[in-house]
Amino acid sequence: MTESSLVLVDTNVILDVTEQDEHWADWSLDQLSRFVDRMIINPLIFTELCYEAGKVAEVEGILAALGLQYHELPREALLLTSRSFKAYRQRGGSKNSPLPDFFIGAHAAALGIPILTRDVGRYQTYFPEVELICPLKTEN
Repeated sequence: MTESSLVLVDTNVILDVTEQDEHWADWSLDQLSRFVDRMIINPLIFTELCYEAGKVAEVEGILAALGLQYHELPREALLLTSRSFKAYRQRGGSKNSPLPDFFIGAHAAALGIPILTRDVGRYQTYFPEVELICPLKTEN
């Protein structure tokens, strides 16, 4: 499998399915079924999934059930995270450290892969080169 065939799955899509969100679960499950054996997450997404988990094994079970693979962040993504956070601060952003979306967007940008997400704001602003697979683009 080449990096270009991968899709980075944002936390919100995973939680839609695991928490059976009444508005988004069907859309998210349908999207996940389109990318079987090509979906990845990174340490930030794993961390967000751990928020409600009691054990790492619970999150690993979610990954296995949904066919998600864990990938570390490449150094290029860390550089892009820093650059996007600097741009955020220069635009008046108030946070003192990079937000998870900066790491996620930078990961996708570094690999040249799309993000499957429902949250498009920061990705569009700070990573306009990254393709977003999101409800607005798929419900046409």
